[in-house]
Amino acid sequence: MFTRSALRNTVVAAAVAMTAVTATSASAASGLGAEEPKVIALGGNTGLKMIEGAEGAALLRADATVTAAAANVCGSGYTISAGAARYGNNASLYLWWNGKYSGSNKLYDKYICGVLFNDTGSARSMGIRLKDNFTDTPHAEDFGTYSTYAGPVYQKRGGCGEAYSYMKSGSTVVVDNTYTMSGCN
Repeated sequence: MFTRSALRNTVVAAAVAMTAVTATSASAASGLGAEEPKVIALGGNTGLKMIEGAEGAALLRADATVTAAAANVCGSGYTISAGAARYGNNASLYLWWNGKYSGSNKLYDKYICGVLFNDTGSARSMGIRLKDNFTDTPHAEDFGTYSTYAGPVYQKRGGCGEAYSYMKSGSTVVVDNTYTMSGCN
């Protein structure tokens, strides 16, 4: 398991080496999700997978060590990517699924974990918020000043939710983004 300091160093090194990958809006899915989502291997020897159609494959494949460390932050079993995004040289968002459901709907009821990594190497005011499509459940969030990452945060019915990412550098907001989960529009 990585320490926060070792993980930060690994993430920062990879951030300098890779090109920016941006998040785009998700495409529409057919039906209400009664069927199991297709999961594909990311490659390499990590054992990590991703939901087919989830965004961020280039970021996930850019550095297997960083991707594995990002999954590790969420805890045991969170090995299936539900999406990833890179926000300039400032931050990287990783969303993970553990293959389990909180209810019977295979589209909405996925247990999702979110982590926002600080790629700058310096402490920043930052945070992540996961919200689902249901008004009766509270948002899961973690905001503060971090040098490594905000999160992990968990949403039981997060499969069709949104991940909000935020970061400030001094008084300037450098990340203010809402990532919509793939296949849910």
